[in-house]
Amino acid sequence: MRAAIDITKVTFDRRVEEMVMSVLRSGMIAQGPCVEAMENAVAKVVGVSNAVAVSNGTAALVAALHTLGVGAGDEVITSPFTFVATVNAIRAVGARPRFADIDIDTFTICPASVEALVTPRTKVVLPVHLYGQTADMTALAAIAHHHGLAIVEDAAQALGATHAGCAAGSFGLGTFSFYATKNVTTGEGGVVTTDDDNLAASLRIFRNQGMRERYRYDAFGLNLRLTDLQAAVALPQLERLDEINETRARNAARLTAGLADLRGLHLPRVRRGDRHVFHQYTLRIDDRARVDRDALQARLADDGIGAAVYYPSLVCDGIVDSCQRATAVTGQVLSLPVHQHLSDADLERIVSSVRNALV
Repeated sequence: MRAAIDITKVTFDRRVEEMVMSVLRSGMIAQGPCVEAMENAVAKVVGVSNAVAVSNGTAALVAALHTLGVGAGDEVITSPFTFVATVNAIRAVGARPRFADIDIDTFTICPASVEALVTPRTKVVLPVHLYGQTADMTALAAIAHHHGLAIVEDAAQALGATHAGCAAGSFGLGTFSFYATKNVTTGEGGVVTTDDDNLAASLRIFRNQGMRERYRYDAFGLNLRLTDLQAAVALPQLERLDEINETRARNAARLTAGLADLRGLHLPRVRRGDRHVFHQYTLRIDDRARVDRDALQARLADDGIGAAVYYPSLVCDGIVDSCQRATAVTGQVLSLPVHQHLSDADLERIVSSVRNALV
């Protein structure tokens, strides 16, 4: 029986093991020099002056919104087609989420739909850079500027992605996740990025129980710190980030080349000039296909291929009138394995399985 091809695979090389053992031997396992080194590495990737590490991606979103002063009575415009953490963070600071529809080709938030939702209560536009591709930040930045809105980017899946030559996380306050399935993982972990030194200082105080220094309580805060153990896992991966993302992009290109002629199958569309880092390779199967999404997933499972649905439902409490495209894709999307550990034989097997189901 052939081995299963999982939707994701986590492996660590000797360099990670050495870094972790070095931290353990040092006796300093809480936030320390490895966290600072990780912050510097992420800031370099994003092209900003500050990166503030926190305990996870949701904490990054909460910290970003809190630092911007978002709270009760404020509205935050975001996508309904995302993981629930995006919306939970908005609710955690007491704000009201408003849901714009998506662009059906890229699955990212539609700028025209965002513009239609702006009210005097709107404070933040929060696009989700889904599956490893940024939202249309050129258009969204123009809308935010016109209405005097802040931008918080949910770039949890998009470390290293770019739009119009600028990195995800550089258009406003960027938030990243280093959860176990991400292109770079620490198990749990997050980072907020910004070019604003004052915001960065406030973020550091907030993640540290409101302390600028020990027992000096300057503001309300929480314990959102990352540990040196987690940062030690990330650092060797960050050194290889370009290689990891390029391998995923090559794997995506192989899948696209093998599946391009299948009726009813919509392959990932990369916006011209953008860099997609393929956290997921997500298909859309319409009603012209020989089988529907669920049947295709079942056929792949029979062949030992771990395709997955991200996401089978919206996060907007049934408010779907203005989100017709987002509603439609929940029954159509299916993600195939695209991670950097796939072999040529794995890719050929995935293509063959999809083709056998649809031809």
